[in-house]
Amino acid sequence: MAIKSGKEFGVSTELNLIGKGTRLEGDIYTDSNIRIDGSVKGKVICKNTLTVGENGEIKGEIEAANAIIGGKIEGKLSVKEKLVLESKSSFVGELKARRLIVDEGAMFDGTSNMGKGDMKNAKEEIKAT
Repeated sequence: MAIKSGKEFGVSTELNLIGKGTRLEGDIYTDSNIRIDGSVKGKVICKNTLTVGENGEIKGEIEAANAIIGGKIEGKLSVKEKLVLESKSSFVGELKARRLIVDEGAMFDGTSNMGKGDMKNAKEEIKAT
């Protein structure tokens, strides 16, 4: 299901929805936003914002521009900008994100990388100024 709400600055603002009670095995690729309230086993690539609802669950490899996690994630998660782990979320695996917000009560078990390479480049740019 995709809900269109227009386009801003050439970025798709459609919303794709995997509803509660839906189980999907396979890969998902979207340029738009996606909300998962069901269960996904496989790869999820989202060029915009990924939202995993409180009842949502993903097992696999995930790439997103931004992510808001309220449910369960198990696997490898790579977020280009901001990741929010909400209070009832559970994450087990390998995490890479530029910015990370962890609400009180969220469960995190794994490794994280906050982009040391990006920080090195930023420090070099500051020195050059």
